[in-house]
Amino acid sequence: MDQLLTAVIVVVGVPAVLVGYVVLAERLLGVFEERRRGRIRPWIWIAPAVLFLVVFLVYPTFNTIILSFQDKTGQAFVGLANYQYFFTNSDTLVSLRNTILWVVLMTGGVVGLGLIIAILVDRVRYEPIAKSVIFVPLAISFVAASIIWTFMYQFKAPGSTQTGTLNAALGVFGLGPEAFIPTAPFNNVFLIIVGIWMWTGFAMVILSAGLKGISTELLEAARVDGANEWQVFRGIIFPLLLPTVFVVGTTIVITALKSFDVIYTMTSGNFDTSVIAFQMYKEMFTVGHLGRASAVAIVLLVAIIPFMALNIRRFREQEAIR
Repeated sequence: MDQLLTAVIVVVGVPAVLVGYVVLAERLLGVFEERRRGRIRPWIWIAPAVLFLVVFLVYPTFNTIILSFQDKTGQAFVGLANYQYFFTNSDTLVSLRNTILWVVLMTGGVVGLGLIIAILVDRVRYEPIAKSVIFVPLAISFVAASIIWTFMYQFKAPGSTQTGTLNAALGVFGLGPEAFIPTAPFNNVFLIIVGIWMWTGFAMVILSAGLKGISTELLEAARVDGANEWQVFRGIIFPLLLPTVFVVGTTIVITALKSFDVIYTMTSGNFDTSVIAFQMYKEMFTVGHLGRASAVAIVLLVAIIPFMALNIRRFREQEAIR
């Protein structure tokens, strides 16, 4: 009954509030002179969005910064002790190393495979079908993908029937079962493969769109002049795709920095697989240290900001060209 009432409030109440705000905003504008309404109207319309940003983004960010300099309970000031802990504790250093590994391998794998697949499917008649199949993993959640790959990597003791797909395949060739997830440090690579599998479709679609924007006349002219396919790719296609590659790359870097779901679902941070985002969760909800969790969150934020700035700058440059 309570759930039904909540659903009714959401379905009826939210549109009612929106309509009420529109009516109130227009009546409020009527108070001002006609020549001033044009300048005031945009501010009235963006006021709710600005309010949401302040309440749910700006305030929490500044509050987290303050908490990062406080103790476990968030009451006593401890200076840089939480940051010192982050950069000296072995567990957090392992999570930092693994995060860098995610950024490098996932970004390189997604962009590289996405580019290769985009070029290949562009030359076949069943391009839409191929793209759809490759894009499907992105449509499922990280948790679902992690469960799928948990079964792929599943390991049982030698002599037992291997139900994991990869170990069953190894058994066909007479090779012993491998404990893919518990074995460090290569287990991080196997976790990153899950991320690559999911996001390659995204990179393929974006890069394929950029590829179709390259003039076919230009490519044909290069081939007529004697350039082989590798020379065409290196001298024409790749340079023209660089802005798109940059945007895709920065998007995947930000995604890799925020990696959490795969680690939480498949290993719970065990076997030296923890990353910064999981370390933040652990400090907050397992250890219960508000100050350290906030410090980890700020480190993650500082790591993400430069890539966000680069992305925004690239978008502005493209808009200026248009």
